[in-house]
Amino acid sequence: MEKLYGKTLSELQELLSELGEPGFRAKQLADWLYNKGADSLEEMTNLSKNLRQKLGESCEIGRTAPQKESCSTDGTKKYLFPTEKGNYIESAWIPDRERSTLCLSTQGGCKWGCKFCMTGTMGLKEQLTATGILNQYGSLPQRTDVTNFVFMGMGEPLDNTENLLKSLEVLTSPWGYALSPRRITVSTVGIIPGLERFLAESDCHLAYSLHNPFPEERAALMPVEKKYPLHDVMNLLKDNRELFKGQRRVTIEYTLIEGENDKNRHAEELVRVMNGLKARVNLISYNAGTDLPWHGVSRERAEAFRDFLNSKGVTATIRNSRGGDIEAACGLLSVKQQN
Repeated sequence: MEKLYGKTLSELQELLSELGEPGFRAKQLADWLYNKGADSLEEMTNLSKNLRQKLGESCEIGRTAPQKESCSTDGTKKYLFPTEKGNYIESAWIPDRERSTLCLSTQGGCKWGCKFCMTGTMGLKEQLTATGILNQYGSLPQRTDVTNFVFMGMGEPLDNTENLLKSLEVLTSPWGYALSPRRITVSTVGIIPGLERFLAESDCHLAYSLHNPFPEERAALMPVEKKYPLHDVMNLLKDNRELFKGQRRVTIEYTLIEGENDKNRHAEELVRVMNGLKARVNLISYNAGTDLPWHGVSRERAEAFRDFLNSKGVTATIRNSRGGDIEAACGLLSVKQQN
């Protein structure tokens, strides 16, 4: 059965056209899917019974409830979702006072193999469709509480660019969820073709996972460096600096790993690499994953690294890790229930 949830307005218009229906029905259908959150075609009372019957012959809503919920002592919740191909993914909901963030996955696993990431140990199982990406929001028990979105879960978002952009279109369009792009951040390890499309076709925030400013050292931790060097990515961002002069923001993600990227020389080189780009640095101490050999830095070391960057005119903050006790913290999302 074809899934309606996750379709863009143009896709709904195309579907209805094939059924011999006028184009304006697409906005009515989108309203039921995204604004009203209909669970069945029968609820869509401003669509004719005949149209609902025609849709029901080949289509279904397509939302799928999570199969498992894990609760952290800090309030973070992790959800396990089945995928359309019979695999599983995880997403995390992180409440924090007046802010509530949903961390979304875009792939089942990941092919880029960052050495410090548990998701990377899985390899790539499947690309999530827009339905699979948005389902993590649309079927979330706390959906109405979510204020912010980060595409920082399982997978590399810009390695699944088409479905990512469809998802962002649904989230931000007036006919969809009508959310502000300023509430959404997309993370990437630097997939340049996808990054070029994202910069041109979306107004959402960007987070670049850099993690080591020295190319050879970065390549040892992040094989993507060999194909998409950090200097090429940084030059692309600097060439598009006009896009980040307003409220749109670019953040450099930097996971501090003891003995690997936490030295003074790393901080000094990071300042040099960032010269010419207005961006802030988001520091987080590494969350140790099962069977991985690295360790996070002390709070004192993280603060010293932050203070050095700030002293050189680079805005840097430390992000507190959440959900570590249920393996929901950054870099820990990974599932064993796979085909």
